[in-house]
Amino acid sequence: MINITGSNAGQISQLPLTELQRSIVRQKENSPEVYRYPSLKALQFELDLRANIVQAAKDLNDSGASFAVFKKSRCNERLWTRTEAGGFKLRPGVLPSDGIRDIYANGELYAFECATAIVILLYKAVLDTLGEATFNRHFRDLLLYDWTYDNDLRLITLYSYVEAYPGDILYFENPDHDDDRPEWQGENVIKMADDQYFGHGVGIETKADMIEALNGTRNPGSTKSAFLSDLVNHPDFNYLMTLPSRSRESLLADRAEPAVVARIGTAVYVYRNHNMRKQDRMLL
Repeated sequence: MINITGSNAGQISQLPLTELQRSIVRQKENSPEVYRYPSLKALQFELDLRANIVQAAKDLNDSGASFAVFKKSRCNERLWTRTEAGGFKLRPGVLPSDGIRDIYANGELYAFECATAIVILLYKAVLDTLGEATFNRHFRDLLLYDWTYDNDLRLITLYSYVEAYPGDILYFENPDHDDDRPEWQGENVIKMADDQYFGHGVGIETKADMIEALNGTRNPGSTKSAFLSDLVNHPDFNYLMTLPSRSRESLLADRAEPAVVARIGTAVYVYRNHNMRKQDRMLL
């Protein structure tokens, strides 16, 4: 169910939502989990960013960008410098918004693996949600490499794909992948809709088709199937919503505060500035 401070279900129905966003609201309203929001604005922001993540995934799929392992990656070197490890470093003087948008506009010049693809499309969705001024102020000196991402792109980790919604990041694990093809140990994907997922290098597929594609990259004779893991990640919507009103310097000061780290079961939590949140953790 959805619980919004000072609001009711009738007010939610009056929000200007797309059909995708309304489907997310319906799923959350029918969930046994309680989703709490400090305001209608916070719910609207999450729904807008989720919709932009789905659109960014569709657009990346149509961009012409190719799949490649790190040693064969490529980029538009007018805007990015390719590192020795196969990542892309934004050139001095290039606006972060221009660097991200070029990947979509000139996709045929780019090739990268699936983790980098997820970070790229998250940046694009945040850019489309927050606008150029805020994005360029907070997401400077971009490096696109595996799960490397700017500190302001905070991700929250959960362990229940049953509670995944469009815009969430999931992971198909391939435990018996071909030893000579480690890039197929799994596929990082965006949940697009019910039983629809985007994974760079595979495309937009159903759960069954995604598993079938990964099973085609197993060791010869293997009978251990790929599967959708419990891992779910999504942006820290409440944090990102504060960026337009906060200076980069204030955020850097916040990060300088000491943090207390605790491990509870398999989850890692960080207590900083009177806030407790799960530590960002992603599968490679």
